[in-house]
Amino acid sequence: MEQQEREKLARRLVETYSDQLLRVAYSILNSVPDAQDVCQEVLLKRLVHAGEFENPEHERAWLVRVTVNTCKNLRRSPWRTRTVGLDTVAEQASFQPEEGGVLEEVQRLPAKYREVLVLYYYMGYDTNEIADMLGLRPETVRARMSRARQKLRLGLEVLGYGKLSG
Repeated sequence: MEQQEREKLARRLVETYSDQLLRVAYSILNSVPDAQDVCQEVLLKRLVHAGEFENPEHERAWLVRVTVNTCKNLRRSPWRTRTVGLDTVAEQASFQPEEGGVLEEVQRLPAKYREVLVLYYYMGYDTNEIADMLGLRPETVRARMSRARQKLRLGLEVLGYGKLSG
């Protein structure tokens, strides 16, 4: 691929997918600097990926799957468990999650629940697609969704949102 084509692809990837990938990574890692690193790494992986995609949705699914896997790898990394995160010492980043309410409660959920909620509600994937991406059975994804909703509902009720139905 020529330099000009590579630059054009890079621009398209950033404009089209960076915000979505950043949100997915943040929802899993709960750290803005780590999410930014993962987003950048995934976009670079796409630039060197030689394969063709059937359509934009196929490319998006590939990027989301690589993002989820990269986040999981980062969470398992021995480096991550032995160091202090940059978010404790770094200045404010340009991407800042909203404070209060639902998003804050979602961020309090364990990662396995956050990731299914984000992939389902924000990214619009169904449970079978999420199961494929995460290497789980569809029943496991549905169980995690149910538990995540229940935990989220309880957390929001504690915050004073009243008795939530569902």
